[in-house]
Amino acid sequence: MMKTHEVEAMTCVAKGPNHGPAPIPEEGRWVQAKQVTDISGFTHGVGWCAPQQGACKLSLNVRNGVIEEALVETLGCTGMTHSAAMAAEILPGKTILEALNTDLVCDAINTAMRELFLQIVYGRTQSAFSEGGLPVGAGLEDLGKGLRSQVGTMYGTLEKGPRYLEIAEGYVMKLALDADDQIIGYQFVQMGKMMDMVKKGTDANEAFKACIGTYGRFDEAVRVIDPRHE
Repeated sequence: MMKTHEVEAMTCVAKGPNHGPAPIPEEGRWVQAKQVTDISGFTHGVGWCAPQQGACKLSLNVRNGVIEEALVETLGCTGMTHSAAMAAEILPGKTILEALNTDLVCDAINTAMRELFLQIVYGRTQSAFSEGGLPVGAGLEDLGKGLRSQVGTMYGTLEKGPRYLEIAEGYVMKLALDADDQIIGYQFVQMGKMMDMVKKGTDANEAFKACIGTYGRFDEAVRVIDPRHE
């Protein structure tokens, strides 16, 4: 290594004890991480694109520094979904350092990767105190049985009030209103469950009817409206 003349001429002073890095919690252990292979953990993180018009929720399962599982969920422009498809193929098998320095095209996915890197290397993971960590497949469990992202889509105007369009249970078909025209419940269809039934051979209309449910005081509605057309 090159040294300046000033450094070459300096007197050597002995260094004190080397205590190493502060230990971080990793899968039920305290680890002094000194290199990429010392890092393990499962966690989620959110990134956003430069104009802040879209977002990505990224979930990574890292073992010994290598990404074993990646779940990429995006909300925003259509191009994000194609970038997510590429990221799902690229990320598994890379070390977290490689992934941090890989162009995942979409700003939101790149930002999510940066945020996850910070969480993982500082021991701020979902599995920090889970002995042995979480198995590969934990990302799919986060989606639920229908393997669909948990999406909430609500719309409202000052003049016409709120509309629930998509909620945790599924696609909202009807809103229940009371005598004051306030929302007291809704009817929904579980899209993931319905599509699974159709794929297994159930008639689409039968599957549709079987996957309809209600929430709140739907049966007490004074009137019911379609949130998309009324």
